[in-house]
Amino acid sequence: MRQNNCEIIGLTGGIATGKSTVTEFLIEKGYKVIDADKIARKVVEVNYPAYKEIVEEFGVEILNKDLTINRTKLGSIVFNSEEKRKRLNSIVHPRVFQEISNLILNYCESEKIVFLDVPLLIEELDLFKKYNIYIDEIWLVYTDKEKQIERLMQRDNFTYEEAEKRISSQLPMKIKKKCADRIINNNKNIKELKNTVDDIINRFK
Repeated sequence: MRQNNCEIIGLTGGIATGKSTVTEFLIEKGYKVIDADKIARKVVEVNYPAYKEIVEEFGVEILNKDLTINRTKLGSIVFNSEEKRKRLNSIVHPRVFQEISNLILNYCESEKIVFLDVPLLIEELDLFKKYNIYIDEIWLVYTDKEKQIERLMQRDNFTYEEAEKRISSQLPMKIKKKCADRIINNNKNIKELKNTVDDIINRFK
């Protein structure tokens, strides 16, 4: 999907790099930001079509007392089975990408830039192409690994080892940097980050 006169900017980062903070800045400035994670949570809410299919496929054992899906239980099932993981994705992905497509169509009627917030955008680029969603540019919110570890320890009360393990489970930032069109450096403070975002947006225009 390509919209005339409307740029689709993919915003991504790594854990504790500050992507959510950048998203807040962009929303404050009046830009439309499509949050892929929120959409993924929405499509599996109680009584949505994907929810019903997931329960039929994996059983009521994955439900909490309030009938919402227990993500931990479901995750443990698909983590140990490639076949079940593919089955879950076949249920969820079409709904997620259809919702993203609908929002892009809607926003691009009035906006010249629409941001798409996706934590694993670089890892999932082929999936976006599969569903005919094309990203014009990738903006990466970047911090050095030691700064990531420091912020993750503060945010989630992790030990150094726990934070390092969580970061190491993701695609290395140095690889993500090579795939990005623009780097939003977040090694300093929020004021500097905001100035960097403003500068990139002004140059992009």
